[in-house]
Amino acid sequence: MVKEIIINSTSTQTRVAITEDGNLVDFFVDYPENRRMVGDIYLGRVARVLPGIRAAFIDIGMKHDAFLHFSDIGDRTHQLQEMLGEDIPDEDDDNHVSRQGSSSGRERRPQIPKLHKGQEIIVQITKEPVNNKGVRVTSSISLPGRFCVLLPYDNKIGVSKKITDFRERRRLRYIARGILPENFGLIIRTVAKNQSEKALKDDLNNLLKQWEEIKDTAKSETPPALIYQDLNTTSSVIRDLFNSDVSKVFVDSKKLYREIRNYVKMVQPAMIDKIELYKSTRGIFDEFNIEEQINTLMGRKVPLPSGGYLIIEHTEAMVVIDVNSGRYAKSKEQELNSLKTDLEAAREIARQLRLRDIGGIIVIDFIDLEEDKNRKKVFDELRKEFRKDRAKVSVLPMSDFGLVQITRQRIRQNIMQAIKDVCPVCMGTGTITKESHLVYDIEAWLKKFKRKSKERSLVIKCHPVTASKLREGKIKSLIKLQLKYFVRLKIEEDDTVYPGRFKFFSGNTGKELTNLVD
Repeated sequence: MVKEIIINSTSTQTRVAITEDGNLVDFFVDYPENRRMVGDIYLGRVARVLPGIRAAFIDIGMKHDAFLHFSDIGDRTHQLQEMLGEDIPDEDDDNHVSRQGSSSGRERRPQIPKLHKGQEIIVQITKEPVNNKGVRVTSSISLPGRFCVLLPYDNKIGVSKKITDFRERRRLRYIARGILPENFGLIIRTVAKNQSEKALKDDLNNLLKQWEEIKDTAKSETPPALIYQDLNTTSSVIRDLFNSDVSKVFVDSKKLYREIRNYVKMVQPAMIDKIELYKSTRGIFDEFNIEEQINTLMGRKVPLPSGGYLIIEHTEAMVVIDVNSGRYAKSKEQELNSLKTDLEAAREIARQLRLRDIGGIIVIDFIDLEEDKNRKKVFDELRKEFRKDRAKVSVLPMSDFGLVQITRQRIRQNIMQAIKDVCPVCMGTGTITKESHLVYDIEAWLKKFKRKSKERSLVIKCHPVTASKLREGKIKSLIKLQLKYFVRLKIEEDDTVYPGRFKFFSGNTGKELTNLVD
């Protein structure tokens, strides 16, 4: 399998595509108005504490306060508080709260300081804002590097589960114990496999230096304040995903090319030859056939190889995916054809959720299958495909109605939310008002207007599309209204008025009358 990272940089945004054998498997967009926030560390102030929902809201200077659930309050939070000079209650003080589920008497877990309004606290963003919800934060601070993740005021040492070789895991853990300072924890990342002790130590020293800078900033700043900003999307992809499995990294920007080479030269010089500056008049995404795949990514209809297709619908509460066969199957082959389409759909759905970065609750309506063994095949195929996903995914078995429920970890806005705005015409419904209802709206306005005014001449300003609908038919709708209400109506086209809406003006004075009617 040939795995490549293709980076397209323009004056307004940077797009990163990851392909496997030419097929798009991951897609990221980095642009100014939607800066990546996951990993940023803030010095905040507690705005509200709500024990009823076991959460607190932290003012970090954003439009909405950050959400801190009690389960995200780290065991070492009191040490962070001491670093800020906060007064910490004694162990037996009633102002302490402990995690739920601790064993009574047998094992006493570390106490967590009770939060109170106005208290200063250091938090790190774990989820970006979605719709009207603010960011989600944790007080368990972690600093990711190339080969390891530093955990201040923690003592645990972990090794990535993706490193399966027992001897390599033991070697890395031994190195970590030898280089780690007191009162710090460390997680060894997958890319650290087969790396030397020097490489890990250099990475750790960089992280320790960053932590000292964060501590100094936190002590000098007044909340709310940003005290550490993580790498942008492009840099984080190189840090986290550029490993030995990647054959090449293609970049079409000289500036970005130099930045990436300098970073890789510092952390892993053996891989520097894999980075290539790509020059093309057509455009790098066109050359690699990525633009066409992105266009498919943005549509609600996604084709399947056998002729079937998916319909992906976003709602406020969840994402619903409908699987359709797209063609008629003979009754004796129906089960086999349905299974084939469902298996194709399972593979494509896992790919689409990764590509679009869709999180939350997802409900899939597969084509009905009669046999239990076939339902299990679809379920097993979904689970197999989701093992490739870096996000946490939970899949429930297929119900008797052919429905599969999935929850996928949501960290940021999905691609559609990130690059699309709600249409001001249809307000996200994807529909506009029919001609018959347009006439109804005008008539309803006229009824109320006639009770308040004796005006006999009106001008209706509307969008050209709306105007053409009102002029349809042998006997135009407006003529009927003029005869019914004894008023002269004139239509004027105005591109600034949204389709399906109207502005009413006096035919004599030109004064706008729209708001005269409630």
